[in-house]
Amino acid sequence: MLKDIIPSQTRRKILALFYQNFGESYHLRRVCREVEQEINAVKRELDILEKAHILKKEKRLNKSIYSLNTAYGLFDEFLRIFAKEGALAQKILREKGVLGKVTFVAMSLKLVKKESLKPSEIYMLFVGTIVGPEIQKVIQSVEKLYPFEINYTIMSKSEFDYRKKQNDPFIWTFLREPKVMIIGSESALML
Repeated sequence: MLKDIIPSQTRRKILALFYQNFGESYHLRRVCREVEQEINAVKRELDILEKAHILKKEKRLNKSIYSLNTAYGLFDEFLRIFAKEGALAQKILREKGVLGKVTFVAMSLKLVKKESLKPSEIYMLFVGTIVGPEIQKVIQSVEKLYPFEINYTIMSKSEFDYRKKQNDPFIWTFLREPKVMIIGSESALML
């Protein structure tokens, strides 16, 4: 089924545009500008994505406006895939060598969806022997893409394991939330 949905480069660029800019709506010409493709190719791909119920289309004046269909069955899976290809995740993966010995990096789906947090919550968790100033540089370099400050925490593996074992509400609040694993696996994070 996925090969039927994302076989073309143009379709992949369009999906990345919508999923990496969660909550945004676009008209045809703006999509063309953003993905740097010709109007006929973009129109064909938008029609396919609408027919597959990945995108919704609504008419405003004489323009068709496209937005994500959050009721689509694979919505969360696509959101995670394109979050891993987003600016923040890619920057972390590129800079991994200078960040220290990173065991886990997990990002809350609230960050991907650009939702605000309660004061006691975090958007990202870094576990390992981490170089704090390097993480701070990475976060600050992409923070302008978000309408808020990106709250994160850094822990050693032993501190993380201890706090999990002690049922620390701070850690378990984050772990129970839907998340995107940038480094490490979710099953290993939860063990």
